[in-house]
Amino acid sequence: MQATRLTWLQRNLKGDPILWAIVILFSLISIAVVYSATGTLAYRQELHGRGGSVEGIALKHTSLILVGLGLMWLAHRIDYRHYSRLSLYALLLSVPLLLYTYFFGGTTFNDASRWLTIPVINQTFQPSDLAKLALITHLASMLSRRQQHINDFWSTLFPVMLWVGVICGLIILSNASTAVLLFLTCLLLMFIGRVPMKHMVLMVAIGITLGGAGLWAGQRLGTVISRVSNFTDAKKKPQFQLEHSFIAIATGGVSGKGPGKSTERNIMPHPYSDFIYAIIIEEYGMIGGLFVLFLYLAFLYRGLKTVMNSHGAFGGLLSAGLCFSLVLQAMVNMGVAVGLGPVTGLPLPLLSMGGTSLIFTGLSIGIILAVSRGEREIRPMTGEDPGAARIPSKRAQYA
Repeated sequence: MQATRLTWLQRNLKGDPILWAIVILFSLISIAVVYSATGTLAYRQELHGRGGSVEGIALKHTSLILVGLGLMWLAHRIDYRHYSRLSLYALLLSVPLLLYTYFFGGTTFNDASRWLTIPVINQTFQPSDLAKLALITHLASMLSRRQQHINDFWSTLFPVMLWVGVICGLIILSNASTAVLLFLTCLLLMFIGRVPMKHMVLMVAIGITLGGAGLWAGQRLGTVISRVSNFTDAKKKPQFQLEHSFIAIATGGVSGKGPGKSTERNIMPHPYSDFIYAIIIEEYGMIGGLFVLFLYLAFLYRGLKTVMNSHGAFGGLLSAGLCFSLVLQAMVNMGVAVGLGPVTGLPLPLLSMGGTSLIFTGLSIGIILAVSRGEREIRPMTGEDPGAARIPSKRAQYA
């Protein structure tokens, strides 16, 4: 029986087995912590006649995790070279969705129009999640196709800069933190893809200009200024949620209060999403907090192992971009919770309660797992291989 189960797992769960184990462990932790942190949310829902209960919220969260895992499994079964073509269609879909959300149909929350409500299922959806995944994938595709002409500005780098500028510029209108993090991820991807430093400096200058214009024209300028000034001014009292995050961390101590015994979850506005890391430390102590940090670092390590083992440039760049995107967001979220950065509102990937963000995270990890299957890239029917070129080593560049 055990041999049969092992054979079934090897046949159906391909790719890096350690990466699979890390994701499943994250999912179990997420269910436990969200169940503990949603008591106040359930009370508010009950108060407004929406029939909220902790068990119902936990069940919905668990179902979304299972959907994310299912999509991750489907994504990892697909030859990852197909994502090169699909990414362009996803980008072309993202632009009108971002524009429509901002100007016409966005569901407003905290003075920002970031969400669309999907009819029938009544589930909110952030087009920026789709745009982020599509941009990273298409950027990896463009850089891999043009490795032999990486110094050609107009044919190689101008299309890259155009897409990065358009997508990040549209996202920053309503979500500054996501746009900045996506821009930094794109810069990392361009650095790995051997883009000349002078062109990266130009990219930074364009990013600062467009980012400033987007903030000025968008919804979040006042919020960004307020949060940065609160963080940089030591004389100011910490923001409400940050103050109680500090209390949660301080009272958690080394070993924590125990599962389900958090007190700050009843006070903080979003203990199940933006500040879930503080609840983890309060209930499981610094031991639990360090364990979660270790899991993210292990995830990054296994993702970079996939980069090193990939057979072509597209697979390596794709895996690197998606890994950096998820882990950078996690580091920013945890840094905010412990006071190392201004409040951002970014969820903690794989752990925070969320809607479609869990689904797109699952898709991202599924693509990383598809690359980790180590399938050799072959020339497609078009005669053009998006990943045939390897990224040359530094020694080869100067040979």
